[in-house]
Amino acid sequence: MEHYCITFQPEGTAVSIHRGATLLEAAGKAGIILEAACGGMGTCGKCRVMLLPQRRTVLACQCLVDRDMEVLVPAESRFLEHRILEEGRHAGNTVEPDVYRRYAGQNAPEQVLGAAVDVGTTTVVLKLVRMVDGQVLATESALNPQTQFGDDVISRIAYAGRAGGAGRLREAIVGCINALVARACRRVSAEASQVYEMCVAGNTTMHHLLLGLPVGQLGVVPYRAHCVEAMDLEAGPLGLAINPEGRVHVLANIAGFVGADTTAAALAVEMDSAENGTLLVDIGTNGELVLAAGGQLTAASCAAGPAFEGARIACGSRAATGAIEAVMFDGQDIALDVVGGGPPRSICGSGLVDAVAVMLEAAVIDPTGRFAEEPAMERLSQAIRRRLMRRDGEPLFMLYEPSDGGKGVFLTQRDIRQVQLAKAAIRAGITLLLRRSGLKDADLRAILLAGAFGNYIRRENAVRIGLLPEVEIHRVWFVGNAAGAGAQMALLNEAAREHAAGLARRIEYVEIAHELAFTEVYTESMLF
Repeated sequence: MEHYCITFQPEGTAVSIHRGATLLEAAGKAGIILEAACGGMGTCGKCRVMLLPQRRTVLACQCLVDRDMEVLVPAESRFLEHRILEEGRHAGNTVEPDVYRRYAGQNAPEQVLGAAVDVGTTTVVLKLVRMVDGQVLATESALNPQTQFGDDVISRIAYAGRAGGAGRLREAIVGCINALVARACRRVSAEASQVYEMCVAGNTTMHHLLLGLPVGQLGVVPYRAHCVEAMDLEAGPLGLAINPEGRVHVLANIAGFVGADTTAAALAVEMDSAENGTLLVDIGTNGELVLAAGGQLTAASCAAGPAFEGARIACGSRAATGAIEAVMFDGQDIALDVVGGGPPRSICGSGLVDAVAVMLEAAVIDPTGRFAEEPAMERLSQAIRRRLMRRDGEPLFMLYEPSDGGKGVFLTQRDIRQVQLAKAAIRAGITLLLRRSGLKDADLRAILLAGAFGNYIRRENAVRIGLLPEVEIHRVWFVGNAAGAGAQMALLNEAAREHAAGLARRIEYVEIAHELAFTEVYTESMLF
C-alpha cells in the first residue's frame, strides 16, 4: 500500500500515512486535534483546513490522501485551543492570571512564563506558556522515569512501601519535570527563573508521589486518597526548579483512582454542560471514565494495565520511530503504517488494536481470542496463512518478517490475552457505569476519547474488538490531551481553577470492582 508524507503548518509537523486515509486521521497522527462535532461525517463543516500552495479550503474529514500534501490548519479548526484562550481571557481580551498581581512591577509581562504539566503514569507532558497572551512557546514530553520502579500505579504504590521507596519515586518525577522545564526554556532562549507559575494535573497516585503524600492507603480497600482538594504551594520546597518565588497550583482529585488529570479533562471538554449520554474515556495504564447522564456526573476507574502502551506485549513498545501504528486488511493481506516510516521494529497500542481487529476479520482468531485450528486454516487467504507460524510450539501471527532473517514483529497467543484483559477492564467499566445511570449502549450520544492512545486508535477497530460500545462511529470523537488542555486553562485563569475544583466535588465516584455484577460483566467483556 502506498504511503504519503503530510506536512501540517504552521508547526511543520510531518507524518507518513497510507493512501485513502483522511486528513482528519493524518492530523490526529500529528497530534493536531481538529473540531469534528459531526464525528467526521462531513456535516458540521468545522474541520476546515487549507491545502498549500493552492490555498484551497477543504474539510479534513472528507479529503482523502492520494499524494504528498502540505496543509495549513487555522486556529478556529483546532479542538480545545480556542476554549483554552477563552477560559483565560478577561474583559480586556488579555490573559490575566493571579501571577501578575503577585509579581506586579517586578517583570515585564512578556518575561513572565508559566508551565502546564500533565503527569501520567507512563508519560509526562509539559507546555511552556507565555502568560501575557496564553501562547504555547514549547511542548516537551518524556517517559515517566518512575516506570523503572513499576509500570502501573499498583506496583508503584507497593514500591513506595519499601524503605526509601517513596523518596526515590518523588525524586524521579521532580527531576523529570525540572528537565522538561529546562528543555522547554532552552528551545525559546528563556530561563527557568522566568517561569513564575506552574499548574499540575495527574492521577491520584502520581499527585501524591509528587507532593510526598502517603500512598499506601491507595492500595487497599477502600482506596482512599490522602487529599482530594486543590492546592497552591511554593515551588521551592517541592524541589521544582522554576523561579524561587514561583507558585504551583495542583488541581483537585476526585477519588483514589480518579485524579486531577480526569478533573482537568472534564474541565477542558465541559462535561458539566455536556449532552445527556456523553461519555469521556481516557484509555491508559489506568483508564478513567466520566459519564454525563440525567443531570449527574459519575466517574469510574479501570485497571487496564499497560498493554495498550506496548508493555507486556512480545514486540510491543510506545509510539516511537519504527513502531507499527496502524494495520489495514484488504481481504487478502495486510498493510502497515509505521511511525517515522522505514521498516517496523515493534508495535504500539494503536497498531495493537488494529492488528487484533484484522486478525478477527481475517479469521486468524475467533471471538474467544484463540488462534485458528488446522481445519479452519483452509478458510484463510494464502497470504494470511503464510503469516501464521509456530515458535517454541506456540502460534504467532507475523506482521512483518525482515529479509535478513531477524525475529520480525509478531503477535502471540499471550499478546492476544493481554489485549483481552485490558479491553475487558475498560469495557466492563463502561457497561456498569451505564447500567447505574439506567442507560444502554444505544443511548450514548457521544464518546470522547482523550489521551495520546485515544488520539491514534481507529474508531471502527476499537468498536470491532469490543473496547468501546457498539455505537455509530460518528459518535466517537477524539479530544486529544484533554488533561493537558485543562491544566493549561487552569494555569491561565483563576476562575478556571475554581471551576475545576467545583467539577471535582460534583463528580460522583463509583468503585466498579465492588459492583455485584462486576465479575460477570468483566468475563463477558473478554470476548471479542
